[in-house]
Amino acid sequence: MNDFLMNPWPWYVVGPLITIVMVIFLYLGQVFGISSSLQHICSMAGAGKFSDYFRYDWKKKAPVLFFTVGLIVGGILTVKFLDGDHYVAIAEETKMALIDIGVRDFDHYAPIGIFGEDGFWSHLPLYIIGGLLIGFGTRYANGCTSGHAIMGLSNLQWPSLIAVVGFFIGGLIGTYFLLPWLI
Repeated sequence: MNDFLMNPWPWYVVGPLITIVMVIFLYLGQVFGISSSLQHICSMAGAGKFSDYFRYDWKKKAPVLFFTVGLIVGGILTVKFLDGDHYVAIAEETKMALIDIGVRDFDHYAPIGIFGEDGFWSHLPLYIIGGLLIGFGTRYANGCTSGHAIMGLSNLQWPSLIAVVGFFIGGLIGTYFLLPWLI
């Protein structure tokens, strides 16, 4: 059993679990997406006093908030109790391309030179700019990657298909043009 918990779960287990969660959300009349959770948290914190956008009954969105809390708690528990000596499997060709642009650390989930303590402070302006762009894009697209890719596509929503294609194009541009320039 411990071996099952310590290794990545196969797609044929995770896929049906995601489907079950989506069916529950649909049954409850909820929309799945992490960006909407941030909106609900702002509403809960009183942002409706300053903006009509946040003025609504956030209590009706409790299932989404519980789901988000579950993601956070699950991530913490996984790192604390189930994170063994497993590293992300990176193809040799990808490693060579990353070495060419200055990434040398492959012993962690995120390169220490970029996301470690020293790298964090030197890249802080990029994180802030990136966060603002993600926030703007999420609001402009009326949802985040998880909401559009999982919930929107499963509901056959045309705007979600357009958004997901845009996410992939943006990811390719970021990977092949922006990342080498930034590192």
